Amino acid sequence: MSALIYQTDSLYDVNKWRQDFPILNESVHGMRLAYLDNAATTQKPKAVIDAITNYYTHDNANVHRAVHMLSSRATKAYENARIQAQRFLNAKSKSEIVFVRGATEAINLVAQTFVRSKVMAGDEILISGLEHHSNIVPWQLICDELGVKLKVIPIADNGDLELDKIDELITSRTRFLAVTHVSNALGTIVPISELITKAHQRNIPVLIDGAQAAPHINIDVQALEPDFYVFSGHKVYGPTGIGVLYAKLEHLESMPPWQGGGDMILSVTFEKTTYNEPPYKFEAGTPDIAGAIGLGAALKYVRSIGIEQIHKYETSLLEYATQELQKVAGLRIVGTSVNKAAIISFVLDDVHPHDIATIIDQAGVAIRSGHHCAQPIMDRYCLPATARASLALYNTHEEIDRLVTAVVEARKVFG
Repeated sequence: MSALIYQTDSLYDVNKWRQDFPILNESVHGMRLAYLDNAATTQKPKAVIDAITNYYTHDNANVHRAVHMLSSRATKAYENARIQAQRFLNAKSKSEIVFVRGATEAINLVAQTFVRSKVMAGDEILISGLEHHSNIVPWQLICDELGVKLKVIPIADNGDLELDKIDELITSRTRFLAVTHVSNALGTIVPISELITKAHQRNIPVLIDGAQAAPHINIDVQALEPDFYVFSGHKVYGPTGIGVLYAKLEHLESMPPWQGGGDMILSVTFEKTTYNEPPYKFEAGTPDIAGAIGLGAALKYVRSIGIEQIHKYETSLLEYATQELQKVAGLRIVGTSVNKAAIISFVLDDVHPHDIATIIDQAGVAIRSGHHCAQPIMDRYCLPATARASLALYNTHEEIDRLVTAVVEARKVFG
């Protein structure tokens, strides 16, 4: 069976893809690294590393503020990264792409500029039970300060949202919907098109947290029509500390700035400041130039392979990992939606997930254990934590075999 399964790897350019990631040559505890913690952060291809190195080696200068050659080259590379993000999301205009530190900052920006001005005491903001803390806490801050009520779409036992509850949850006081595209803790892919349609029928703006979707599935904001879509660079093979806020241009034009400083202005006097046009109105100060350039290289890399190709391969990995892990006595997968990205959370008898992850690490396999910044999901299943294996384009069926063998060993040690 294994030989047949491994033929799946050969149907794709997995070995070629793996060669693009230098860190995969690392050894951990004397074993070749098998990195299965991609929902936390992905590894970086040489194209990204080279793009960052090239900027600091040849083009290091500030952007938008000088006419000398280095600044011109840096600005061109920075703005090209914005175009790569536009293409990645299929946005209408590069003016709809704002560079931020990540999905967390993007959500906070929308909360503090767009939503704050549209809610008052007694209004409601709707989120889902699948959210990462980054798509919960910013809304709680608004609710606590302004007397707004936070309402939550519940989760079914298999990890799907209970969409039949939507109509009763949306009321005349609902002012905003913020929902994840893919759950980082369960892997559930949310039918966001349906949610966006339902919200827009009531004139409710929508933000989609795409941090976990961006590496796995095609995103077309013109087809989906969210008002806002956010993702982090480090989840999609780019650097940490950089991300993207997509927003419809009409919103960016009407939203007030979030931070003040250089580059978000057209003119400043002591009496009045005239703000820059979007997206620069929201990019105060010297940006993470190298991070944006690295992100642009990452998005170009993903597009060169093809997100559909990546999704098909990762689906084969997910199916195999699910099949093999279910053979382990005492193991239970948490989150069994039929529509999942390549993320598997599981528990094992009475073995604490941290102990599972520690034993697995000794085998050179990196997974995550804990609440995954999604404590309400853990509460939903009455669990303190889960172990989580999350897959990427460079993982293999052989690495999944190593994971399963290590899980069996953990059960022996602690069972």
